[in-house]
Amino acid sequence: MKKNIEQDAQFAAKLYADATREKLAEVYAKALFGAADALNVPTNDVWEEYDSFVELCDAYPKFEIILSSVMVSVEEKHRILDEICDGVSVVFTNFLHTLARRGRMDMLREIRAACRLMDDERRGRVPVKITTAAPLNETTKNNLAVNLRKLVGGEPKFSVEVDPEMIGGIIVRVGDVVYDASIATQLRKVRQDMIDRSAHEIQSRRDCFRYPEGN
Repeated sequence: MKKNIEQDAQFAAKLYADATREKLAEVYAKALFGAADALNVPTNDVWEEYDSFVELCDAYPKFEIILSSVMVSVEEKHRILDEICDGVSVVFTNFLHTLARRGRMDMLREIRAACRLMDDERRGRVPVKITTAAPLNETTKNNLAVNLRKLVGGEPKFSVEVDPEMIGGIIVRVGDVVYDASIATQLRKVRQDMIDRSAHEIQSRRDCFRYPEGN
């Protein structure tokens, strides 16, 4: 019992920590948007710089470790960033200095994800997850976009996942709403209907034996 309580407590603590980091990422994302707007810097330029910096961190993991380490002084981190960010916009350079000063360099990717969500909202883009049995070509994607614009109330932004076990068809997820037209799901529904009908017939026959007419 004690072990279960400890596990539940750890799980709850992790959920709270994840939620806190998500909210914190939103705060930094909004601050980056605000700085770009204030200086009239196109957000697309900032996102390109952001992506390039993350790619640099991916290519040189030790570089990211140094920027995130509490063993490295803030002054040294600023010096490194100034060397790396030569030619980078003031907006993004200041953003990185802020993360370094506040010990949040480990949140680079979380903040970038929050930025993308906000950028999509600004541009009226709606995330749409597509699951199909085979890859979609551009023509099919364009046709789907035309059909989904009114449904989602904006410009669909597709993320496509291929699942060969679907047999055929397509599943469209918009937020918590799922539109399922896969053959696999249809077969499961048919099978479940057959099971339900069989169960109903068996129960009806039992009732006939229990309560025969005339008794």
